[in-house]
Amino acid sequence: MAALIEAAKAKDFPAEIAVVISNRADAAGLERARASGIAAEIIASKPFGNDRAAFERALEDKLGQYRVDLICLGGFMRLFTAEFVQRWYGRMLNIHPSLLPSFPGLDPHGQALRAGVKISGATVHFVIPETDAGPIVMQGAISVRDDDTAEALSERILTVEHRIYPEALRLLASGRLKL
Repeated sequence: MAALIEAAKAKDFPAEIAVVISNRADAAGLERARASGIAAEIIASKPFGNDRAAFERALEDKLGQYRVDLICLGGFMRLFTAEFVQRWYGRMLNIHPSLLPSFPGLDPHGQALRAGVKISGATVHFVIPETDAGPIVMQGAISVRDDDTAEALSERILTVEHRIYPEALRLLASGRLKL
C-alpha cells in the first residue's frame, strides 16, 4: 500500500488512491494512509460473522462513496464471494508473495523454503473467485539463500512487491492492461 501511495504522488501516475479500507482497526496501513492525506476507513468484519455477502455490501457502499474504479488488495485475508469478484471483474488486483502458481494461500515463504526452491518472488494477479489463481499481470523474482528464514525471505520479497505493484496498477489504470 505504501508503495502504491508513493507511486500515485507522481504527476504522471494514471491513478489516485481514493481510500484505504481495512477490516481491522489495528491495521498499520490505516495510519500510513491518513499520514499521506488519504481517507482511511474501517469496516470491521467480525460483526458480519460468516455472512460474507453482508460484509461485501458494506464494502460496496464505502467504495461507492469514494467513487472507486479499481481495487488493489494487499494483506487482505478474507475471501470474497464469486458475486463480488464478478462485479469487479478485471478491476481488482492482488499481490501475493510467491511466484504463482507456486505456493498459493497461507505461508508462501515457509512453503518455498520447505520445497527447497532457489528462486521465489512476488506476483500481481487479477482476482478471480479461486484463491491466488487469477491471470498473472506481473512477477518479480529473487534468489532464495541457503540461510534464509521465512522472515528474511519475506523482507527481500517485499522490495520486489514495492516495485511491481505500482507498475501493474499503472498498466491497468492507463488502459494498457485488460482482462
